[in-house]
Amino acid sequence: MATYVLLPGAGTDTWYWHLLEAELRGRGQDVVAVDLPCDDDTAGLAEYADTAVRAVGDRTDLIVVAHSFGGFTAPLVCERVPVDLLVLLQAQIPAPGESPGEWWGNTGFEQARREQDERDGRYPDDTVALFHHDTPPELAAQAQEHARPQSATPFMKPWPLAAWPDVPTKFLLSRDDRFFPAAYMRGIVRERLGIAPDEMAGDHCPMLGHPRELADRLEAYRTEA
Repeated sequence: MATYVLLPGAGTDTWYWHLLEAELRGRGQDVVAVDLPCDDDTAGLAEYADTAVRAVGDRTDLIVVAHSFGGFTAPLVCERVPVDLLVLLQAQIPAPGESPGEWWGNTGFEQARREQDERDGRYPDDTVALFHHDTPPELAAQAQEHARPQSATPFMKPWPLAAWPDVPTKFLLSRDDRFFPAAYMRGIVRERLGIAPDEMAGDHCPMLGHPRELADRLEAYRTEA
């Protein structure tokens, strides 16, 4: 039995993982959905990693799945506990010495988003259209209720690792994401990890819109690993 360690994006809670968690448990796997201290102004990336490591406890056969901003925390976890596989799900990929606050400008995020907004003919403040356009409407509405305040603290300090951890890494890209457009993310994955991402349907939160397909993908990765 593997243990999937699910790390959320910014300003979210473990609810976002509940459908995927049920799918993985139905396949006989253990799941730890980590509730990161995103609303705590005293907590930075080190404290995020501490929280994840405590949640893992003495579990083994770990597969870490990181969504969005969770990409900054996941490699820190991999440096502290034995991880068999790291899966980045539409996640940010940090560079050594780069703070999360610098990531946006360094990767050309604003231009990519502006171009995507122009293609979509969409107002940038339409959060459902931006994050959940491929999520069932009832789940998209619930997602708004589970948004949490996100402290700026973890965005301030440089990412502390000198290199990417020595852990097999996969990147799973949501090709319909309007927040992190596909072409933009493909370039970052190629430049920073030197691999081609795998791709699936979905918006920024495919764990809500496509939990079964996502579970299938993760289980295929586990079998391959």
